[in-house]
Amino acid sequence: MAPVTPQPEPSEPPKIIPGGTYTIDDVGVGFKIWVKRPVPGGGEEQRKAEVLSVRERQKPLYPQPIPRAGASGNSDAPEDKREYYIHWVEFNKRLDEWVIGSRLVLSRELEWPKPKAPPPVAKKDTTPKAPSKAQKKIFSKKQEIEKLRHGGSMTQAVHEIARVKNLNRIQMGQHEVEAWYFSPYPVEYAHLPVLFVCEFCLSYFPSPKMFERHRLKCGMHCPPGNEIYRHEDISFFEIDGKKQLTWCRNLSLLSKCFLDHKTLYYDVQPFLYYVMTMRDSRGCHMVGYFSKEKESAEGYNVACILTLPQHQRFGYGKLLIEFSYELSKKEGKLGSPEKPLSDLGLLGYKAFWSEAIVEYLLTLQPGEDVSIETIANATAITPADIMYTCQAMHLIKSSRSQHVICLTDAIKEQYERAMKKRRRRINPDGLRDWKPPVFSRDQLRFGW
Repeated sequence: MAPVTPQPEPSEPPKIIPGGTYTIDDVGVGFKIWVKRPVPGGGEEQRKAEVLSVRERQKPLYPQPIPRAGASGNSDAPEDKREYYIHWVEFNKRLDEWVIGSRLVLSRELEWPKPKAPPPVAKKDTTPKAPSKAQKKIFSKKQEIEKLRHGGSMTQAVHEIARVKNLNRIQMGQHEVEAWYFSPYPVEYAHLPVLFVCEFCLSYFPSPKMFERHRLKCGMHCPPGNEIYRHEDISFFEIDGKKQLTWCRNLSLLSKCFLDHKTLYYDVQPFLYYVMTMRDSRGCHMVGYFSKEKESAEGYNVACILTLPQHQRFGYGKLLIEFSYELSKKEGKLGSPEKPLSDLGLLGYKAFWSEAIVEYLLTLQPGEDVSIETIANATAITPADIMYTCQAMHLIKSSRSQHVICLTDAIKEQYERAMKKRRRRINPDGLRDWKPPVFSRDQLRFGW
C-alpha cells in the first residue's frame, strides 16, 4: 500500500477586532489597520495598510526644514511616540513609508496577523540516520544590515532587510524626492526627515547648515570622469570605479534608494560607470547612469541602470539604453542587460527593443530576406532578446512551413506614435573619437 502524504490543515481566518475596542499599544508588526493618507490637491483619505515595523520616535539631532504636508511633524502627542512602517494594501512597494501614530485610524477595525498553519504531522521514522554536518544558518535583520553597510558584499538574505526602508526623503539640487527602498547609509541617518545629497560629488549630510557649508567649499561641477559624448545639452561621462572609489560608492548608495534588486555598493572597482548629465551655466547635473562590467563573461552591456525619479517620464531612460547599445556597436559586440531587471527597467527595455526592431524592419524592401542574426548585427541586440520581443509583439507568423516577419498597420501606427514622443536621440557621430577601454590582466585584478 502506497504511503499517504500528510496534508496541512486549513489555516484559520485572521482575527478582526472592531474599531474603538483597542488602543494604539495593541498595534504591532503584521497587523492591518486603516491609516490616513494625504491625497494630491489637499485633503486625505483612509487606506488599509499592513504594519511591517515599529520603532521609537527619536528627536532629530540636527535642525530640519519644515516638513511637508502629511509627513511626520514635531507633534508631542502621546500616540506619536512611535513610528510605524506600513505597506499600503494593493499598492506598489515603493510607496511604503513611516507614519506617526496619530495617522492610525483607531475607530475602524484592526486585523490580526494571519495565524500560521500547523506543520503536517508525519510518521516517525525509526531508521537511524547519520547526523548532518551542514547546519542551517540563521539570519537576523541586524546582522544583514551591518554586513551590507560595512562589508559591502552581496547579502545572503535580501528579504530580511528589503521590506523596510531607512530614509524618508532626499534633497538633491533643486529637487526633493521620496526614497523607495532600503539603502545602507550610516545608521545615524535613519531617523532624518530629509537627507541632503550634493548633486555633483554625491556626498551626503544630515542638516541643511552642513550642506550649505559643503556647497561653499565643493569645487566639482561635473562627474569626475572623461566626457565621451556631447550633443545639445546632454553629456555622458565615463568613470572608472577603481579610480573614483568614493564617488562611485556614493552613487551606488544613492541608486540603492530607488532599486530594489541592487545589493552591491562597496565593490565598485570591477565596473565602469556611464553618467548622463544635463548642462547649464552652473554645471553638469546628473540625470541617470548605467554601469557595466569591465570584463563580462556573459556578454552583458549593462549591469545596473537608473534614471533618477525627478527626471523620469521624460524619455531619458530610453536615451540611456540607446547609448549602451551604441557603445556595443562601437565595440563590435552584441549586448544585453544583466538579469533580473526591475519592473520599470523591464518596461523600458521592452519598449526600446520593439522600437529598434521595427525601425530596422521599416528600412528593408518588401519581400527582402531577413533573419534574427541580421537584426542582431544591425541593432547590437542579442538574438534571445530579439526573439522574446518578436514573440511578445506577434511579429513572427508561420506561412507554408516557414516563418515570416509580418508588420501590421497597428504595429506601424504604434511605432509612429512612440517616435513622435522621442524628442531626444543619440547622435552616433558624438562617439566618433571614443575607443573602447582595454584593461590588462593586472588592471583587472581587484582587491590586491
